[in-house]
Amino acid sequence: MGNRRPLIAGNWKMYKTCSEAVETARQLVKLTAAAADVDVMIAPPFTALSVVSEVVKDSNVFLGAQNLFWEKEGAFTGQISAAMLISTGCRHVIIGHSERRQYFGETDETVNKKIRSAIKNDLIPVFCVGETENERESNQTFTVLDKQLHNGLEGFSAGDLETLVIAYEPVWAIGTGKTATSDQAQETHQFLRSLVDKRFGNVLAKSIRILYGGSVKPNNIAELMAMADIDGALVGGASLSAEMFSQIVLYKE
Repeated sequence: MGNRRPLIAGNWKMYKTCSEAVETARQLVKLTAAAADVDVMIAPPFTALSVVSEVVKDSNVFLGAQNLFWEKEGAFTGQISAAMLISTGCRHVIIGHSERRQYFGETDETVNKKIRSAIKNDLIPVFCVGETENERESNQTFTVLDKQLHNGLEGFSAGDLETLVIAYEPVWAIGTGKTATSDQAQETHQFLRSLVDKRFGNVLAKSIRILYGGSVKPNNIAELMAMADIDGALVGGASLSAEMFSQIVLYKE
């Protein structure tokens, strides 16, 4: 894992009202107070960002958002800009999650614009890539990831991407209870790192954090984190419980 600082991120998806979000965040801050040498981030829904921000303010839990729009402002009903996210206390933003690609028309091109907007506004982008079950079964995993990475990061220099985090989420393992074996995940993470090396050079490839997402649980996190190129996790379902998520965060304790 080198000297990369692990990041354990929780994506709350479309769950939790403001009061539920505050309650979970409160418990989480308490339960993860002892977490050393690891960054923790949670991404509540937009409606709860401001209130959760108050709860995590002086803790070691960072606030993230689940999406953003690339324009600064304007007549874009229902969209949220980078500046709006920052004003709620966000440090991170998830971009290109497979559910955004699957249900809401997200493409590599819109992902690219969103990453650009995040970086320009000093938000840390968590850039999601991953293949579907069909793609994996027809041995297209590497082809798909190569394309997603190439198009998503088209036009960027290594200097632009110093804060970028990549999250590999095999679509076939999200919420299905199927998990890539730690060896499968490691192989894919290694491949992604080699792509970064090829495009942007060794310095970025060594420092960039690549998270694994796809049915991460307290009972498989340690094994995943033991892999050389896995630098953390993007946790879905298990992040909704402060108890369960804190066990994942404290996988070393």
